[in-house]
Amino acid sequence: MSTTSEPGRPQAAEVDILEELKAELAQDLEEERPPHAGPLAQVAAGVVTLVLGVAGMALSLGYGLGSLTQPGPGLWPFAVSVAVTALSVAQIAFGRRAEDTEQFTRSSVLTGLGVLSLVGLAALLPVIGFEVPSLVLMVVWLRFLGGESWRMTAVVSVVTVAVFYALFVLALSIPLPRLI
Repeated sequence: MSTTSEPGRPQAAEVDILEELKAELAQDLEEERPPHAGPLAQVAAGVVTLVLGVAGMALSLGYGLGSLTQPGPGLWPFAVSVAVTALSVAQIAFGRRAEDTEQFTRSSVLTGLGVLSLVGLAALLPVIGFEVPSLVLMVVWLRFLGGESWRMTAVVSVVTVAVFYALFVLALSIPLPRLI
């Protein structure tokens, strides 16, 4: 009688160790998780995104929807805004019982700063082009929000903006406001 197991099939001791490691990892993750946000936060998040979706629909109508064969500049923003609005209504209606949400903590501020930096990019883009605001955005996200080293921040930021320039301006000929 052979003491070896079939090829490709783990032995009982290996299975036990894997199960123990999985259980330990799950427990560690549960201990580090912030507290549950609760139903009020679920509804508040749904209301905020609902307002954003409705505002997006209203703004995109101002650009003109066009038709499906000749779409106007507002068609796809309108479609995305409709999706955001529908998902927000679903969140308000059904999301109150969800258990996979987290309370806002000090680290939640990073998300707000990320959104504000995108607003800054959008505001500066028509004024000074896309190169400088995009580079500043990358530096803010990598160094200050992501905690990367200055060397990594500099390399990734410059390479990313160069790739976007090559892709959108040179390859696709998209008329972005730019300095170069």
